[in-house]
Amino acid sequence: MRKQPNRRRLLVVALLSTVFAAVVPYGRASEQFHKTFTFGALAPDPSNILVRPDSLFSDAAGHGFEPGAKIASITDKHATYCAGEGPFYFSVAVGEGNYRVTVTFPMVPADRTPMVKAELRRLMLEPITLAPAEPIVRSFIVNVRTPKIPGGQSVRLKVPRETIDEAWAWDGKLTLEFNAPRPCLAKLEIEKVDVPTVFILGDSTVCDQPHEPYASWGQMLPRFFKPDIAVANHAESGETLASSSAAHRLDKVLSVLKAGDYVLIQYGHNDMKSKAPDAAQVYKATLKKWVQQIKSRGGIAVLITSMNRHSFSGDQVINSLREYPQMVREAASEENVAMVDLNRMSKTLYEALGPHDSIRLFKHNPDLSQFDGTHHSSYGAYELAKCVVEGIRQGKLALAEHLADDVRPFDPSKPDAETDVQIAPSPGVVGVKPLGD
Repeated sequence: MRKQPNRRRLLVVALLSTVFAAVVPYGRASEQFHKTFTFGALAPDPSNILVRPDSLFSDAAGHGFEPGAKIASITDKHATYCAGEGPFYFSVAVGEGNYRVTVTFPMVPADRTPMVKAELRRLMLEPITLAPAEPIVRSFIVNVRTPKIPGGQSVRLKVPRETIDEAWAWDGKLTLEFNAPRPCLAKLEIEKVDVPTVFILGDSTVCDQPHEPYASWGQMLPRFFKPDIAVANHAESGETLASSSAAHRLDKVLSVLKAGDYVLIQYGHNDMKSKAPDAAQVYKATLKKWVQQIKSRGGIAVLITSMNRHSFSGDQVINSLREYPQMVREAASEENVAMVDLNRMSKTLYEALGPHDSIRLFKHNPDLSQFDGTHHSSYGAYELAKCVVEGIRQGKLALAEHLADDVRPFDPSKPDAETDVQIAPSPGVVGVKPLGD
């Protein structure tokens, strides 16, 4: 079901970008975009675009369901809508920018709204119980990006990872996943908006992981914010500060950064493997340089220490990241910027569950006999995202004003039970290990 359209074209474009440092713009760039889609067999409002069950995405139409979905049209006394036999994807060609998405779920008795994810499994909405008397309307902000950088440069995408498995992160389309046993959708409004943006730069423990059962805190973060701010995750698997600079990931962020935007930075898992005698000091100096560049453009940098690996000695987590978390603390202090100490918070989180049950926070097999001690499950990513949100709150950042109304203070020593964090798995390929460890 997760087959990516136009993969061959994306691969060719990415290869050309590596050689010539330029790409053709993806999608349909537009300064203004505002469309409303009605789903089903009828169009109650003729000004809306009617989407029938067999409306597949095409370049000509610029919108439609992604291949593989089984969709039916339902018309009852309350509304007309589409219902899927399992999760489905819907895409709209929009161009780069931030978009407010407003979804209307039909009134379906004794049912729940679908879980909604965007692009590469970014969590936007968790399910809620439908009110018996009226439809449910919810809004959120989705960031859409392309590799192109003004001036002829381009992000140097990893081939084939970013050109195939992660193509939806760069294709200029806005892709939504509606995930439930029988997800229903009545109406969808998409409007380009000018809102503040929270950019994220980092490695595989932060990025939008494309495949189950891996997940990272960066792709859970959007769920915790109101629909008045965007989260743009530019982290990528296997990255260091140096490799991200070489791939123009920072340049891309700086090219679209506006005064008042935030940039969350978390590296270290791959950087600390360097055997150079001055590697840690170079890492710190590079962090400070990045912070200065962000400040010079009016941005607000927030440094984040890397979370621990599952590195227990008895009941205690032992630091496996050498002096790198301390380098982040020092860089934040010397540059007078906010810092979220995810390293310390993750230690508290893991130890609260203990060496055995904390395995559930990581990618693992059902009996917990095998697991990935670096990369997380959806449960672990969700709990770490709550740690980051709590760090934002405790740091008294103005960003905390944008937190969703239902976000409560989080104590890492009292984690949620795994059964209370129900992140429905996305369809498609499973088990493709992220780069780095």
